[in-house]
Amino acid sequence: MANLKEIRNRISSVSSTMQITSAMKMVSAAKLKKAQDAITAMRPYADKLTELLQSLSATLDADSGSQYSEEREVKNVLIVSISSNRGLAGAFNSNIIKQTQYLIDNVHSGKKVSVIAIGKKTNDSFSKKGIVIANHSEIYDDLTFDNVAAIAEMLMDKFVTGEFDKIEIIYNKFKNAATQIVMTEQFLPIVPVEGEVNVNADYIFEPSKIEIVEQLIPKSLKTQLYKGIRDSFASEHGARMTAMHKATDNATELRDQLKLTYNKARQAAITNEILEIVGGAEALNN
Repeated sequence: MANLKEIRNRISSVSSTMQITSAMKMVSAAKLKKAQDAITAMRPYADKLTELLQSLSATLDADSGSQYSEEREVKNVLIVSISSNRGLAGAFNSNIIKQTQYLIDNVHSGKKVSVIAIGKKTNDSFSKKGIVIANHSEIYDDLTFDNVAAIAEMLMDKFVTGEFDKIEIIYNKFKNAATQIVMTEQFLPIVPVEGEVNVNADYIFEPSKIEIVEQLIPKSLKTQLYKGIRDSFASEHGARMTAMHKATDNATELRDQLKLTYNKARQAAITNEILEIVGGAEALNN
């Protein structure tokens, strides 16, 4: 059994760790509220924009397609892997890294795959393999639509110029503080509409329908990327809050166990001292 000083040091260390994890939990909880409100408010707009774009696209002729919907043989693939800049968030980052690696090894096996990292964790993981062509970890310092739109425009240019034949984004979709869903979405070319799409025949288009679609597509793509990063941002704080909550609970349990061990050891030491005193007294009497 460890001596009393060692146990006291461990109790002090665990208590300090518990204070840190508890503080991090409260900080993440405060940030989560703001991030959750932002993504919750944005989703209806993003979904409606996608619905409108699909409705308009469904009524266009096949030969009036956009340059962003061009299907070609997939040789070069670009994956936009969205993680966080910091750890201590449970499996939040590792799930993104595993999914990205799965796409590289299985789905896109035999193709040239490059990665654009949004978040230091994916950049640190894949830059060692020499496949990261850009790192936009600084986006979290000022997460605005305009800053994300600049990245989306760069992705659109790379697709239009033929540098990449397919672009996908991977991110954690926020469900609640304890649950994040790893999503893989095709960014470009635009996924064709599946099934029937309800089209309102009472629409009056000004300017032409084609011109409207050509303006909506870049807007929709920028919104799609922004929504993915916003989802990931909210998921990060939810995952970190949950992880720190569990860490705090574990630290509390360990501290209580150490205190019990300390009390038992202290009691045993006191008992031994009493026995030694009694034994000495008896020896003197004899």
